[in-house]
Amino acid sequence: MTIILAGGSGFLGRALTARFASAGHTVRTLTRRAPLGSATLVAWQPDGASGPWATTLADADVVINLAGEGISDERWTPARKQALHTSRILPTRSLGRALAEAPPRPRVFLTNTAIGIYGAHDDEPVTEQTPPGDDFLAELCVEWEREAAAAVSETTRVALVRTGIVLHPKGGALASMLPPFRMAIGGPMGTGRQYMAWIHLDDWVALVEWIVRSSQAGPAPTPAPDERVGIWNATAPNPVTNADFARALGRVLRRPAIMPIPALALRVLLGEFATFLLTGARVLPARAEREGFRFRHSELEPALRALLRPGLAM
Repeated sequence: MTIILAGGSGFLGRALTARFASAGHTVRTLTRRAPLGSATLVAWQPDGASGPWATTLADADVVINLAGEGISDERWTPARKQALHTSRILPTRSLGRALAEAPPRPRVFLTNTAIGIYGAHDDEPVTEQTPPGDDFLAELCVEWEREAAAAVSETTRVALVRTGIVLHPKGGALASMLPPFRMAIGGPMGTGRQYMAWIHLDDWVALVEWIVRSSQAGPAPTPAPDERVGIWNATAPNPVTNADFARALGRVLRRPAIMPIPALALRVLLGEFATFLLTGARVLPARAEREGFRFRHSELEPALRALLRPGLAM
């Protein structure tokens, strides 16, 4: 297969590239800064329109969209919220317009979105059938997925992967947690009762590959818009509370995890983003399990031990 990766320079994109390349597939990454003459890096400007880079999609079998600035990278100021919106909506719109010009069109367009679409749900089980929430992140995800779904056609299936907290010591949330926990100053955030829907990086990569390969990656278009795309929650089968996560990470690192971060302190430091950290949802991968996907890492503590074994964590 020929696979196009948009936003493939992050740790998720690098892991996917390694997986597909090791299986003998051709992977090309769309990037804002591509070296001249590179066969695998293609320069693009995702401004909501198509462009010269769109010719790259002409012989592609699969297009995977990972574009978007990090949700947790900065405080959510009005300018930052606009950047989070722009960095998701415009690249997805650009890809959709380029897909419409690609002869023949790729058979799968997979966009990685977020479980933030569901909003806060306490301990209520959340599946792909749960309706969206109404906060900033949920509304952003709804618009994001709407842009992706517009690319559906008779030949192109659309897959929406709603990803939880992807665990790996070299990127994402776990990488930022490790320093304080290793210094024995880690602990739960706020009450710690909020759920964390997590997934091991290897399982996330395997699930994306499985969706791409599966004939169930999305049914053929029908008159009903909600039946035109496939939606999967990319989370492990056993989400845990933030307090349980802190305790498990402390045990794996052989450090105490009893230094809670008060909710008020988080709100002062992080503003509106603190609300995202202090609420959660018990998101379950109902569709993936129903269709036969098998998780290698379904329990948190063994997953953390596998990730933090000597020689892997750096």
